[in-house]
Amino acid sequence: MSTLDWPALMRAGMAGLKLLPRDFWQLTPAELRLMLGGAAAPQPMGRDRLAAMMQAFPDIARPQDKETTDG
Repeated sequence: MSTLDWPALMRAGMAGLKLLPRDFWQLTPAELRLMLGGAAAPQPMGRDRLAAMMQAFPDIARPQDKETTDG
């Protein structure tokens, strides 16, 4: 579980958003993120999007390294 930076969140909520302490503590993390504009942030790439990108832009196969033997 990741730790939250409570002092920064409290500053953002109470100083930035001008929330009363009781209102800040009644919010869920999702509600606070929405109020801070976090919902508009880009979302991580999902498996389907990754598969589509891999199909559209395949890796170029490298030639196999050939072992040489002096004989």
